[in-house]
Amino acid sequence: MYRRITAHPQVRRSLLSLSAFAAVGILSATGPAIAAPTGPDVSSWQHVDGRWINWFAVRGSGNSFAMLKATEGLDYVNPYFVPDSLLMRAAGVARGTYHYARPNLPPEPQAALYATVVLGQHGVLDLPPVLDIENSGGLAPGALIDWTHRYLNTVQALTGRVPIVYTYPRFWRTAMANSNQFTQYPLWIADYSGRPQPDIPGGWPTWTFWQTTDSGTIPGIAGRTDVNVYSGAQGDFGRYANMPSSGSSSGS
Repeated sequence: MYRRITAHPQVRRSLLSLSAFAAVGILSATGPAIAAPTGPDVSSWQHVDGRWINWFAVRGSGNSFAMLKATEGLDYVNPYFVPDSLLMRAAGVARGTYHYARPNLPPEPQAALYATVVLGQHGVLDLPPVLDIENSGGLAPGALIDWTHRYLNTVQALTGRVPIVYTYPRFWRTAMANSNQFTQYPLWIADYSGRPQPDIPGGWPTWTFWQTTDSGTIPGIAGRTDVNVYSGAQGDFGRYANMPSSGSSSGS
């Protein structure tokens, strides 16, 4: 997903410190910090040299969920999608799945491919579908906004759940002309700036997931990985992720 090169090791350490802060808890206005659910997002890149992810280690280190790349464009399916889906659920890790948009190609067939591969988003440990929109495909903002509406409408009709939009601030403000037409969808924002809260574009009142770094280290995953935190914006995480009991929502 979104990548930004870090120029100096000290910067990377600062970002990881921020990620750790976000994972420890979110301060409320009336009380102390509470644990916030955290998790990586992974694709074939996290299967270094073809190695499997140890999802039991991921869960054992306190991560409640993971976002898993399913599809891209019209013809790409993550070769590790099915085994990762099975193993993460066996380990008790809630599964989010995402489609990487290729807006130079029509949206409806991409939504159909994604919905076919993920085989529903209503099971136990299922988060809603995600559209990863960070590539304009050469479309002007008006055309890209229309493309995004068409994809989201189609995937919602096919899966029966309100999808999540993944993006990053600069892309949304430029390629999408900072459109405020998508605030009905939960926002997953990538922002590695080091601030206590992410930069929110597009008129969204809040964020639901925040990708705090692309250089995290999580037991069970070889190499670096993106790390995310859940804000609580959609209510109890256990209910949002169809967990067997709300006791799983603490993220610990």
